[in-house]
Amino acid sequence: MPESTYGRLISGDKDIAGRDFDAFAGQKVDLRIVSGRKAPADEFEKTLGRAVSVTGPGTFFRRAARTLVFEPTEERGWWFERSDLPTDLPTKVSVRNVWTTARNIVLRSGSPHNYMRMVEHIIALKLGMNIDNLLIRVDSGDPPLFDRGSLDLVEAFEQAGASIRKTAVKYVTVRETVTVAGARGGFLTFAPDDGGRSLSIDCAIDFKDAIGRQRVQFDLTRDLFVEKAVARTNTTAAMKLYCETVGKLFADIRNLGYTSKNILIAGKRRYMNEPYLLHNGKSLEAVWHRAIMDLLAAVALIDSGRFVGRILSFKSGHALDVDAIRLLYKHKLLVPA
Repeated sequence: MPESTYGRLISGDKDIAGRDFDAFAGQKVDLRIVSGRKAPADEFEKTLGRAVSVTGPGTFFRRAARTLVFEPTEERGWWFERSDLPTDLPTKVSVRNVWTTARNIVLRSGSPHNYMRMVEHIIALKLGMNIDNLLIRVDSGDPPLFDRGSLDLVEAFEQAGASIRKTAVKYVTVRETVTVAGARGGFLTFAPDDGGRSLSIDCAIDFKDAIGRQRVQFDLTRDLFVEKAVARTNTTAAMKLYCETVGKLFADIRNLGYTSKNILIAGKRRYMNEPYLLHNGKSLEAVWHRAIMDLLAAVALIDSGRFVGRILSFKSGHALDVDAIRLLYKHKLLVPA
């Protein structure tokens, strides 16, 4: 494998990783968005200017209305506080508090009941909107689900505005270029910051259905995040059929809040509903969701500062994402930028 590009392999099989690196390098780039002149990095930390709330149907209990209340805080980092569990302490958004990544990222601390499911579509805003400190009050462990991806949350943040603290932003990067490869394929590569205190991402996916191969390269900016936040999670037509038939025998399936509006449904050769974020006639919604929601959510689990540098992502998912962040800590690879 080309060491100069992919650095040191800290987890995974070298032969499998080498095969995937070659496939990644050969995959066509569908869209490249590079800001010629990067904006100056924030000097001081930010929280919201005022409290703001958003309500929507539950993700896992669709008949229940779920509310998120975003509040300014003097505490450093992002925190979830369950209002229905008044004796439990808030849970910090940190890789140390990840309970499971089996289907989505679930955070938990203290009591087994003090959890928050599917946090990825919420905590991605930490990096996407450049908000360092935030308290999120929730009325259950079940987050709301919206028809426009995370755009409802983005608009709430814009309405609240930002408040600048007197505390300097901590920027972190990796000590050297390293790669984490999955046992069944896929990889993530982290490269050090070049001095610009910015985050660049090269993200590629490869599905065996209508989504197919998609790849985007971009420098993360707040404006780009706002524009792409409409990207929804995706599922297959076969899974949709299962949920509507056999799946109704199981409580966790029949109560799911997924509809033909709030998720992207991909059949073998075509989408079963209208896809978003078209470029040259091709929908890039799936890869944008992967890049700015799922991947940024994992990076948001770094609780020692804002991550800057470069990330390559190929055929990765929640489990590999979180394992990679955990390994960056385990190998003491995160350093001040």
